[in-house]
Amino acid sequence: MRRILLMTALMACAVPTVRAQDAPRPIKALLVIGGCCHDYAAQKEILAKGLAARANVEVVISYDADKGTKKLNPVYENPDWAKGYDVVIHDECSADVNTKEIVDRILQPHRDGLPGVVLHCGMHCYRVPKSDEWFKFTGLTTRNHGAQAPIELTFNPSSPITKNQSSWKTINEELYNEEQLWKSATSLVKGKQFKNDYVVAWTNLYNDKTKVFATTLGHNNVTVQDPRYLDLVANGLLWATGHLSEDGQPATGYGPKK
Repeated sequence: MRRILLMTALMACAVPTVRAQDAPRPIKALLVIGGCCHDYAAQKEILAKGLAARANVEVVISYDADKGTKKLNPVYENPDWAKGYDVVIHDECSADVNTKEIVDRILQPHRDGLPGVVLHCGMHCYRVPKSDEWFKFTGLTTRNHGAQAPIELTFNPSSPITKNQSSWKTINEELYNEEQLWKSATSLVKGKQFKNDYVVAWTNLYNDKTKVFATTLGHNNVTVQDPRYLDLVANGLLWATGHLSEDGQPATGYGPKK
């Protein structure tokens, strides 16, 4: 009887340990945010909390309060800036940071296979003279945008990222001009504003191996905190890190924590 009781106690103690070991490790995401022209102080919190509410992800924020276009986010000063992260969310607005050596440092982890998510003004950063390398990474060449006005969004249901999303119209937002969608990219969402009808969200395969999700939406806080926008970005992050099922739902263990 003593042996039975002892074995029962040991088994009871062992169960939580096994479950803890089997629990999926949260996705560790680095959110690089700050710079010109946006309310990044608020948006960093909106994004971090919104993503954590939708996926098993821990967001580490590297926020730069500088409001200019020439300041490099401090996180990039470390050559090993991306070490330990599963994905990087580029939401900075540093249009005049264009030194090749610096941009190469930012891109190197992605060249090595680190997934990326690029939001809004991140598309207009790091334009090294006579180089399209940043656009090759994002998957879309865009250098400017029009006035703010509502954008009508239509979704491509063939991707798990957008499979369960429906068309909707934004508040006044910036529609980024589409110069070239690269052959490595696949359109997911189209945005119509006045007579312009451009890609506003897509996936890209950088250097034939690195998965990138990108959207030009997200100028104003109202858009960034819209549940439909956060759903799109969360799905894009899960897809980029390989944790989105074909049915458009998070892979087992990578949905929101309960």
